[in-house]
Amino acid sequence: MKLVVALGGNALLRRAQAPSAANQLGNVRIAAEQLARVALAHAMVLTHGNGPQVGLLALQAAAYAAVAPYPLDQLDAETAGQLGYLLEQEIANRLPPGREVVTLLTRVEVDRADPAFATPTKPIGPAGAGPRRLVASPKPVRVLVLASIRRLLDAGAVVIAGGGGGIPVMRRLDGGGMEGVEAVIDKDLCSAHIAIALQADVLLIATDVAGVFVNWGQPDQRLLAATTPAELQAFSFATGSMAPKVEAAVSFVRATGRRAVIGPLDRIEALLDGSAGTQVGPDAALQAGLAAGRA
Repeated sequence: MKLVVALGGNALLRRAQAPSAANQLGNVRIAAEQLARVALAHAMVLTHGNGPQVGLLALQAAAYAAVAPYPLDQLDAETAGQLGYLLEQEIANRLPPGREVVTLLTRVEVDRADPAFATPTKPIGPAGAGPRRLVASPKPVRVLVLASIRRLLDAGAVVIAGGGGGIPVMRRLDGGGMEGVEAVIDKDLCSAHIAIALQADVLLIATDVAGVFVNWGQPDQRLLAATTPAELQAFSFATGSMAPKVEAAVSFVRATGRRAVIGPLDRIEALLDGSAGTQVGPDAALQAGLAAGRA
């Protein structure tokens, strides 16, 4: 199968953890153990979030007053390189010699007129460490390196792309190419965009919770073990948190007629076989997944 696996930034740096390099590497290694086993059997594109990481970089940049803070697009690129390197190395260490793992810095075009620029909703910075900064999160319009992703997949590589949702760029007003923009693209929406373009068999969104819950945080909360796009759209989910994951899953399933999964980072293999997380699919595919994984 061809898979797009999206790792949440909060899953790679958990909410209750100090934002240390050691903690982040430990979480990457947990993911890499499973991802390497999955990659042995499937073609895989791996994406990842960067909310805690890019927020930490922004705080560090703001603390150095001798120069103006670096813009978010450049910090996005830094985190894509940082996390891509860690994931690339740890996954490659667990694969047979000769199986390449390639990290691809990914520019993603956004629309200058996107209303998200007027209403920042995306939280960045370490979770659980006080207030988090809200930044603009425009929708991805075009992934500029899709042809390169396809070539690398065809060559048998595990591809790490769309890091942090991609590096946001927009068309220059003078028509002379692209320029960076102060924003963070939601990695789930970018992942769905990539998965649809590649016609992936499964979009797997790995996060730090067990799946999609109705009435999250309330006494009557319940996990949706299996669901459809229509059912998901009947509920409301937290903006900047579960809502974009649900939106990504819904858009992928509706565009391809295939399966999306949302669930915990440390159960990637179970998410794939249908025995964990929230399985989202058309009715027929959904019932088949339930029969295989949870009957």
